[in-house]
Amino acid sequence: MTSIGIIGSEGRMGHALVNAIDERDDLSHAGGVDQNDDLQKLLDKSDVLVDFSSPEGLGQRLELCASTAKPVLIGTTGLEPADHRSIDEAAANIAILQTGNTSLGVNMLAALVKEAASRLGDDWDIEIVEMHHRHKVDAPSGTALLLGEAAAQGRGIALNEHSERGRDGQTGKRAKGAIGFAALRGGSVAGDHQVIMATDEERIELGHRAENRMIFARGAVKAALWLTQQEPGRYDMADMLGLK
Repeated sequence: MTSIGIIGSEGRMGHALVNAIDERDDLSHAGGVDQNDDLQKLLDKSDVLVDFSSPEGLGQRLELCASTAKPVLIGTTGLEPADHRSIDEAAANIAILQTGNTSLGVNMLAALVKEAASRLGDDWDIEIVEMHHRHKVDAPSGTALLLGEAAAQGRGIALNEHSERGRDGQTGKRAKGAIGFAALRGGSVAGDHQVIMATDEERIELGHRAENRMIFARGAVKAALWLTQQEPGRYDMADMLGLK
């Protein structure tokens, strides 16, 4: 039986992860930690870690995971370039799956977006609209960025060089080939995402609605179990689903 430890255990996702682990007969819950807790004790009891906490201290957590050869799934959003460098460094020694969304449906959506973007020209404008609950602190969401990256990969461009965010006032006309983002916040929305591809006189809309946080938790524990069988390296949900 595979034992999963949770980093960020007192958050909404932490509680959902415990429920998702309890649903399965092949998994056990090793325990959880939050800020100022002893991660080393949790590592000693765990076969794999799932981290849905905050970006703060990620580098130190990864160093500990690498030193004990424990794979880790990182679902934390709002990561900065320095965080991704820490992930790359740790992935030389352990298997790491980093993703902005662990929903199987969202990751299938990303594959569809990549395929569509690869086949349509840059005369098709791409806009990504997301809505989350009022408590979410980062924007665009990790999922919106995941979808944006899928579109950019399909086009063979760098997302950070072609994204448009936060339009307000006299912004001028839309840049050709840009990938736009809009973030909505309110209520208790678990996560709605829509990718709109629009050209003259026609439009394609691809979307996903999360009705309950459990879809992310179930996807995360499935991916964590898969991760225990992988060699050191950096992975994403597309690797786990065999979409590459």
